Amino acid sequence: MSDHAFLTRSAAVASIGTAVFLLVLKGWAAWTTGSTAMLGSLADTALDLVASLATLLGVWIAAQPADDKHRFGHGKAEAIAALFQIVLISISAIGIASRAIEQFFTASRVQGAEGGIVVSAIAIVVTLALVGWQRHVIRRTGSLAIHTDSVHYQSDLLLNVAVIVALALELYAGFKGADALFGLLIAGWLAWGAWGASQAVLDQLMDHEWPAEKKQRFLEVLAQNPDITGVHDLRTRTSGNKDFVQFHVWVDARMTVREAHKVMDAIEDRLHAVFPDLEILIHPDPEGLVDEVGPAGKDILPPIRVTLD
Repeated sequence: MSDHAFLTRSAAVASIGTAVFLLVLKGWAAWTTGSTAMLGSLADTALDLVASLATLLGVWIAAQPADDKHRFGHGKAEAIAALFQIVLISISAIGIASRAIEQFFTASRVQGAEGGIVVSAIAIVVTLALVGWQRHVIRRTGSLAIHTDSVHYQSDLLLNVAVIVALALELYAGFKGADALFGLLIAGWLAWGAWGASQAVLDQLMDHEWPAEKKQRFLEVLAQNPDITGVHDLRTRTSGNKDFVQFHVWVDARMTVREAHKVMDAIEDRLHAVFPDLEILIHPDPEGLVDEVGPAGKDILPPIRVTLD
């Protein structure tokens, strides 16, 4: 098993274990207090468990090597798992908001708030430990599925703080409706988090181009090869933890096929030194030849060659 696969799998398993523990704890608290905010936290944790199972499946599939039917690998399984989580988060937000609105009209009160406060405090400590490990894994792997899972658990930290505040206001300040109000705020926070996480997922599923800074760095490295005089029709995308790029380069028209092949190998070696997991497809053209029209036919090789340290 690769280091990437081991780390992502360990983060997914840790997430599942955390969700199971918190599900039992919050189930008891929601039952004894009748709190909408706690019920929202419980529903969120239940969805955490389902989402974490989907994450584990997603990172397992994404770690499988390329095969005859998936020549570009299985990296998008992570994005699909992340999209599944986003759908669950959205459903959770709608359910919590509906319950909070209902509580406003029925004016129900929270019972046994002290126990709910203790449970939420324990949940904060456990979740902090999990998020710390997830951040370590994300730094090492760049996993989209683990990142989306971590975003959800980070929102759980605020969610648990909100539950404590809501219960404390009901219990100690006599603020009627605080629980329902915070239930609505929690629902809004979950919906906002789902919207934010969806952007990165959709970018990957739609083969969005790399960020401008990354593309510029790529071109600066590419410009170090003295045997090419131009680059056009650059296309980039990311799938899971793997990047893909294809482009056309201008070379001396008098080069033999063997010489051009050596130049392409040298370009790949230079790029892999900076972008080790990059899959590269290069199309050599005689200098000045452009078959593409529009922006794709424009030479984008930096005019000033940057010397790498």
